[in-house]
Amino acid sequence: MAILLPQQFFNLAAGVGKSYYENLSGGVDAAVTVQNNSANPVDLVITRVNAPVITYTIPAFNSLTLSVDLLLVAALLAPVTGAAFGTIQIATTDC
Repeated sequence: MAILLPQQFFNLAAGVGKSYYENLSGGVDAAVTVQNNSANPVDLVITRVNAPVITYTIPAFNSLTLSVDLLLVAALLAPVTGAAFGTIQIATTDC
């Protein structure tokens, strides 16, 4: 069974990052959806158990949905060239 966490709105100033999900007790399988509504790209930073940190750049006015095994941290980072805003939503397993 999945647990759908509340949709979160982000409004990040240029060069600012923020964590939107953390599970530091061993990770959990999850789906992460980011909708970038701004004219600037935004970086989605994914940290998983025993895996390198991966960064996905979501272009302006686009979205991305990922299925992630053993998610530890999901964070967003705005570029130094401008602010970014939109939504992020995470669904996790209850295991």
